[in-house]
Amino acid sequence: MQLNSQHAIVVGDRTGQVMLEKNADTPVPIASLTKLMTAMVVLDSKPDMNEKIAISAEDVDVLKHSASRVPIGTTLTRREIFQLALMSSDNRAAAALARTYTGGNVAFIKAVNEKLKTLGMNHTVIKEATGLSPDNTSSAADLAKMAVAASHYAEIVDITTNQSNLFRMNGRSVAFHNTNHLVGAKGWDILLSKTGFTNEAGHCLIMRIQQAGKNATLVLLDAKASASSRFDALTIRRFLSSPLLARSSRSVAGHRYRHVNP
Repeated sequence: MQLNSQHAIVVGDRTGQVMLEKNADTPVPIASLTKLMTAMVVLDSKPDMNEKIAISAEDVDVLKHSASRVPIGTTLTRREIFQLALMSSDNRAAAALARTYTGGNVAFIKAVNEKLKTLGMNHTVIKEATGLSPDNTSSAADLAKMAVAASHYAEIVDITTNQSNLFRMNGRSVAFHNTNHLVGAKGWDILLSKTGFTNEAGHCLIMRIQQAGKNATLVLLDAKASASSRFDALTIRRFLSSPLLARSSRSVAGHRYRHVNP
């Protein structure tokens, strides 16, 4: 079996055992996968999710000049901004969450560092909330820990597995969609999802899925195209249903497998 992604890991949810890995301990840029950490840190602070927040010029991406469908001056509840940051991976929304964190961005990053330490993510550096910075780096193995932790937040699970939602902006309803096209697709039972892309990070994908009665967390980093990440996910889904899982530890095409009953 070959994977397009340069770094990958699959972990059994019940056992925590590694079922497949490829260059899983090498830190690389992680793009918008960062937003799962942003979401956890915001929820940990127990903010008022109904508080109205206005998107400001401070939230505009001046590093990559990425587009956003959320105009400056748009006022939404923190819950809506939270949804936009996670489901549609909007960078202005993620920046606004950090900016309005109690104590501002400095306090937010301090809380992120504390969370990284708590989760044992020792090969991870996060310097800002969106993932636009190539200085936000992690390994597939560390990100699996992050994904498992995120799966314990009902709000994150609900939002990242939602296909789309309507948001009222400046007097009109605007539809936003999940950046992961596998969410809601036939044959997929997705329990957590987040995508990411920058030129430095390539196409990245985190999912927690259920397949053939097994729950597993998968992390795919640095694929050349989003279709390549989705193809890798399909390959892994087939693997979870394959007789390979009934065999002892073995190596196939440079990837390591361990027997596990997740």
